Order: sequence, then C-alpha cells, then structure tokens
Amino acid sequence: MKLLVTGGAGFIGSAVVRLAVARGYNVVNLDALTYAACLDNVASVADSATYAFEHVDIRDRPALDRVFSNHKPDAVMHLAAESHVDRSIDGPGDFIETNITGTYNMLEAARAYWVAQDKPSGFRFHHISTDEVFGSLSADPSVKFTEDTPYDPRSPYSASKASSDHLVRAWAETYGLPVLLTNCSNNYGPFHFPEKLVPVIILNALAGKPLPIYGNGSNVRDWLYVEDHADALLTVLETGALNRSYNIGGENERTNLELVQTLCAILDDLRPRASGRYADQITFVTDRPGHDARYAIDPRRIREELGWRPSVTVEEGLRKTVQWYLDNEEWWRALQERQGVGQRLGVNA
Repeated sequence: MKLLVTGGAGFIGSAVVRLAVARGYNVVNLDALTYAACLDNVASVADSATYAFEHVDIRDRPALDRVFSNHKPDAVMHLAAESHVDRSIDGPGDFIETNITGTYNMLEAARAYWVAQDKPSGFRFHHISTDEVFGSLSADPSVKFTEDTPYDPRSPYSASKASSDHLVRAWAETYGLPVLLTNCSNNYGPFHFPEKLVPVIILNALAGKPLPIYGNGSNVRDWLYVEDHADALLTVLETGALNRSYNIGGENERTNLELVQTLCAILDDLRPRASGRYADQITFVTDRPGHDARYAIDPRRIREELGWRPSVTVEEGLRKTVQWYLDNEEWWRALQERQGVGQRLGVNA
C-alpha cells in the first residue's frame, strides 16, 4: 500500500512516516517545510526505496494534483497543519489558510484523483485532528470527550481544526469520499519542536532558565506518547470503519504542574544539577488568553472496536523523551534560532 502523508516532516507526521516505512508501506511525504518542520526527523528512512519526499504546500492545488497523478497513493493521511495555539493567537491568518483552505485543497485533489481512478473501494482519506475542537471540560473526572461530544472550539487554532473536520465530513456526505477521522489528545515525545510545553521545559531546565507554567498550573491534559499515536493512526487506517471517527488518548491525565514536576524529577535522576533541584526553576507566568481548563479523552471506541491501547504510561513516555533529548542535542541545537523559539507567544490577544 502506498500512503501519501501530508506534514510528514513535522512532529506527529514524521512519527507516522518512520513507523509506516518500518512496517513495509510505500510512503510519499508531502511537506512545505515551514518553521516547525525538519527533514532530520525522517533522516532514518530517507534512503529507503519505499520513501519519497515532495516539497509541496497544501495551499498549492496544482502541485497537489501533480503529486496525486505522479505517485497514485492508495490512501491519504492528512496531518499538515499549523498547530501551536499561542501562535494562532498572535497570527490566526496562517491557521485559516493552511488548516481550512489547505484541507479544502487536499479534499478536492483527493476527490479528483479518486474519481479519475474510478473510485477504488479501498481508497481512504484519513484526517488527523485534535481534541481541542471539543472545547473545555469541567473538573469532574467522569466527564470526558467522546466522538459524539459537540464541537466548542475556543482558540483560532482549534476553530480552524474544527472547520477542517467539518469539511472532511461534508465531503464524505456530499461526494461519497471515503474518509476516516481521528481526534487526539496532547502529544509528546522525540522530535518535538521546541515551542510546546514538554520540550520547552526540558531545554530550559538544561539551560538553567525558568520553567514557565501558565497560570497556576492546574490545567489538565491527557498525554499521548507520539509513537503510540502513530501506531493508533495506522491501526485506524488499516481497520477503522469507513466514515467513522475515533478519539485517541494516552489514558494519562495530568495537570501541567504535575507534568512539569515529573519532568524535573526525571532530569534530577538522569542529568543532576550541580546543586539544587530542577523544580527550583519552576516559574508561574501570566496565563494564555482563553486557556481551556481540561481535556480528557474517552478511549472506549478505539479500544473496543479496534483493540488499541497506548503502550506506555506518561512516566515511562516522559523518561524516554527526556533521554532522547539528552542523547540528541545536535538535533535541537540546530532549531534554537528558528522564529519564535525561546519567546513567549500568544499574550497579545
């Protein structure tokens, strides 16, 4: 099977590319190589005979048509997106153009190709999205996001992803395009661009800088190890029911403060400071505008229908992640000078 993976040089997309190649898929990686993308993320498979790279922006419809025509994929895994909430607050335009218009272009290019190929029954358009489209939950641990939770996006980022989800469902209903949708919780792991919480905490800790926690650190997220997520996405592609959505979670809810404290304890063990503890660097900063209080995934559908569950606890996954950053300084050092890295974004709402 040949997969067209959009955003395959990004964080989650590269995990999908690496795993898919390892499992014997032919993979076409389509990426615009914007600020958070890095071809080093897929260097381990770059020389594989089953891998190809296309430097293409999903906003460029003619280029997409060329890629479909030349490579003739059996399925699309659409991950290309602008994804940082803080950046969406400062500049929502890129999120509208990429996440909404770009997804529209992908759907239309995929539909034209699918029709030209006489609508093969095995073709799939797998749209990868986020649990942020569902809004914010109360503190009640019994309440979680299900696939039937009404959409209630609160940020420009989540609104753009909600829009793209609606487009995918509309193309399935109106044109019969065979689709799959997944909505995931917060990812972490190797190759995470250093603007999100986990890599920011690790790298700031190593540099002796403050460890910023928004508000009082009580915001809750369900943490999903990125390599588990890639495995779940391929599971949905292979065995998911047509035109059905699946929530993918890590079954690991933690407050932001708890998560940072866990990271600090792991760093104390793996790379002790000369004196004191990494938790001494924790600093509470002004909260993000419209910061959702809690996200939590109800994973019963993917667990009961497809037999998938995450392979690691958050403590196990964070230890793997910290060790990866300690072992791969050359990778993250090269990204330190990119736009926005090391700066506080999203405070000018």
